[in-house]
Amino acid sequence: MKRRPYLKREWIEYVIQNPASTEVQDNGRIRLWAYVPSLKGYLRVIVESDGETVHNAFPDRGFAD
Repeated sequence: MKRRPYLKREWIEYVIQNPASTEVQDNGRIRLWAYVPSLKGYLRVIVESDGETVHNAFPDRGFAD
């Protein structure tokens, strides 16, 4: 979150706990998306294969469920 100070930890936790969509990448990492009203859009969170360790997170303006 140092690189993206506008993201809030609670948003990332929400996405991990309540994904609207998930996708497993070839490398085992998991992509998770959820709508965050404060962002007025979807947040994509990528976690390691353990399902907990956050690798990356960013607003995904191209996602549509």
